[in-house]
Amino acid sequence: MKKVLLSLVALACTSLLNAQVKTPASSPSSKLEQQVGLTDVSVEYSRPGMKGRKIFGDLVPFGKLWRTGANANTKITFSDDVTIDGKELKKGSYAIYTKPNKDSWEVIFYNDTNNWGTPRKWDASKVALTTTAKVVPMPVKIETFTITIDDITNNSAAIGMLWENAYVGVTFTTPTDKGVEASITKIMNGPSPNDYYAAAVYYLTEGKDINKAKTWINKAVDMTKEQPRFWYLRQQSLILAKAGDKKGAIKAAKGSLAGAEKAGNADYVKMNKEFLAKMK
Repeated sequence: MKKVLLSLVALACTSLLNAQVKTPASSPSSKLEQQVGLTDVSVEYSRPGMKGRKIFGDLVPFGKLWRTGANANTKITFSDDVTIDGKELKKGSYAIYTKPNKDSWEVIFYNDTNNWGTPRKWDASKVALTTTAKVVPMPVKIETFTITIDDITNNSAAIGMLWENAYVGVTFTTPTDKGVEASITKIMNGPSPNDYYAAAVYYLTEGKDINKAKTWINKAVDMTKEQPRFWYLRQQSLILAKAGDKKGAIKAAKGSLAGAEKAGNADYVKMNKEFLAKMK
């Protein structure tokens, strides 16, 4: 009986040790996602509160590097290259660091996003872009540090940073026009060789209209005849064989075999040799 009681006490102690009291985070995390033109932008950061404290020039000293939020790095991600202050920032993820001053902030986009707060050792080679933004006084106090993506147009937006009685905005532009023009050109020029190839292979594998598959694969091969693709020719041989064009299938398989041998692709060499043997 004594052993049983001791076991129960030990179990209770273990449960108490493993239990965790849940309380609200002092600086809750937040994620913002926004499309600007054709570019996806996301911001992940923690949001400290004023809590009766003076912020800029006190809690956040003027002229000192600030993590721009709390806890882990404030991280911004662009799906395309963007332009800030006439300088290009490559697509990818960056930590945002700032040096607040009374009238303006220095805003730094840093390649390393894996720091907790500011880096222990600052690496200038990891600075992707630096710009300066004016401080705009707010008519009301902002209790919680906030980042926004605002002033959105088809090809630009502003990264807004608000806290206490200050707003700082960094405008960036996106390559929307370039993306739209590329899309228009692609659509107006009709399907690409890959489009025809993918459609033909799908019809072949799913047992659909083989004559449509034949038309599409022939177009794909014809569009790439200056630089023949042996994997296209391999599928053409299979489709032509199924469509009853034995002569055309053999010709395509020979072309695929020659291309595969030149590329050193042993798998396609084997498949084409087996196919040609079967055709004979």
